[in-house]
Amino acid sequence: MLVFTRKKGESLIIGNEIEVTILSVAAGGVKVGITAPRHISVHRNEVYEAIRRENLAASRSQLPSPDILKKLLG
Repeated sequence: MLVFTRKKGESLIIGNEIEVTILSVAAGGVKVGITAPRHISVHRNEVYEAIRRENLAASRSQLPSPDILKKLLG
């Protein structure tokens, strides 16, 4: 894990395409801006985890039951 200190207006670069900028700092948190190409998804962790869980549930619901598989495979 990279640990760093940045002040308002300062940024860091990830790879060649992603820039993370500190927009404001307050007692309750830090506002961060992320500039990334459209083909790179950027989500808050809780949103990412919800998407991951939904995708996993959807993929599991598509699997046929073992009995159906046995019938299909003869």
